[in-house]
Amino acid sequence: MRLIIDHQTRYHYADVVRHSTQYLRLTPHSSPRQQILSWQLELPGEATCTTDGYGNILHVLSLESPHEGILIRARGEVEIRDDAPDGEEHSLISPLSYLRPTALTHPTQALRDLAQSCLPEEPTLADLQTLMERILALMPYQPGSTDATFSADEALASGSGVCQDHTHVFLTCCRHAGLPARYVSGYLYSQDNSHVAMHAWAEVWIEARWHTFDVTNQACSPSEHLKLAVGMDYLDACPVRGVRYGGGCEQLQSHASVTRLDGQQQ
Repeated sequence: MRLIIDHQTRYHYADVVRHSTQYLRLTPHSSPRQQILSWQLELPGEATCTTDGYGNILHVLSLESPHEGILIRARGEVEIRDDAPDGEEHSLISPLSYLRPTALTHPTQALRDLAQSCLPEEPTLADLQTLMERILALMPYQPGSTDATFSADEALASGSGVCQDHTHVFLTCCRHAGLPARYVSGYLYSQDNSHVAMHAWAEVWIEARWHTFDVTNQACSPSEHLKLAVGMDYLDACPVRGVRYGGGCEQLQSHASVTRLDGQQQ
């Protein structure tokens, strides 16, 4: 399956920003499963390209002159191969590193109880699928019900969430059960226009390799997923993250489209 991606992120500020730095994880790796045929970033200035500690391609964009807005655009063409393995393309650190909890995935009592109700002492793939089902039942998908600051515990307590929240809760439970698990950001192709193209899911190290678990879509096959970045949680893998000096109130608009070459579009 060949996909065309067009992702635009626009910041507008009430006042002049004197300086800003954006950390962009907007460039995917090629792997046996996803072949990057073309990819480009359109940025308002020169960016430094490097690799972060998780193996993600990272661009650092620093704007030193005063500005009132920023437009960032990522475009590319990718071929997805369903019969190829996933999860092995850029693992620079031991899977055991993904056992560590973070502020967004701290295992509170409610999360520990959820993990223990679904995952036995030696969890199997089937147990992890049961956990996925349980999380979605407890937290139906509801856009706008949370934001990027919500921890796994706060999202679970709210009774609803989006893909980011589902993934954080799933990661917390897996790590509590002794299974290394990492956050994945990327794009999702879907014929259902009610779904957004930007997406997040989890990968768990079990049976000596990484396995995909998309809680929001109850899927264990990444056949329509394009991976951008991995990390401990959202903050490590989010496509755009930045800091600024000045600017006052901020307006953010982000839109991503994922289109099949046969004309079907998300």
